[in-house]
Amino acid sequence: MIHTLSVLLENKPGALVRVAMMFNRRGYNIESLAVGPTESHGVSQLTLRVNCEQHSVDQIEKQIHKLVNVLRVRELPPGESVQRELALVTVAAPPEKRAELLTLAEAVGARIADVGPDSIVFELSGEPEALDSFEELVRPHGIRELARTGLVGLGRASSPRAASRHAAVR
Repeated sequence: MIHTLSVLLENKPGALVRVAMMFNRRGYNIESLAVGPTESHGVSQLTLRVNCEQHSVDQIEKQIHKLVNVLRVRELPPGESVQRELALVTVAAPPEKRAELLTLAEAVGARIADVGPDSIVFELSGEPEALDSFEELVRPHGIRELARTGLVGLGRASSPRAASRHAAVR
């Protein structure tokens, strides 16, 4: 089962490495990892996905919380959070196939980031499953290059616990 964890940590040297090493020591593979600044100066948000059982993710949360520089750890359940990922995909696009590719892109909400003589770079953001679907749709045309950011997520603003989560970090 895939679990998404949100970790707030001080933006200090070694903080990310300590989290990654904790996963390594316990034999868990990180499926996706994204880290960046938050609204609070000196605080970063690390969003990661791991494939494990619920009891294991509970243990992982407890172990991460014990690490130096970690401020908060919480799971982002699919129904109670907004989760997105960004992908850039370079697809072979000879002139006779461009109309078909543009139709596919429009159907899934992909944008054109760049056009070359024989390829198109598409930009797509959304849930990981939507990016997977687009990748499979354009694969027969020839994917030349693919880069994905890793998942980022936040608790839903409409969630009853949203106000208490926000206040706990201040």
